[in-house]
Amino acid sequence: MARGRAGDFDITRNIRIIEWLKSEMLNSVAKVFSLLAGGAKSSQEALIGYLGDIIVACYLLAKRLGIHYALLDQTIEDQIRLGIIEGSDIEKSYGDLSELQRHLRESRRNP
Repeated sequence: MARGRAGDFDITRNIRIIEWLKSEMLNSVAKVFSLLAGGAKSSQEALIGYLGDIIVACYLLAKRLGIHYALLDQTIEDQIRLGIIEGSDIEKSYGDLSELQRHLRESRRNP
């Protein structure tokens, strides 16, 4: 019986962490929107921090949901490649996906 209780505790704890991560993501997204609404007064340092918070929270949420970091990385790479192939608007206009793809490849080669 104690075993069941410990398992229940782990499940409850995992649910709490998932809810906390979701809240952190939403909070960071709201802060990004708020900074962007401020226009020129926006602090690039704060913006970078909140965007980083969102990315980290996404990875941690994926892990809590049973998704390995490598699978998430592969999915991101696949989505970038697909956007390039399909010629998404941001790729056609600015080449952002190709630039991101190069950045990810280079950063993995030179840790």
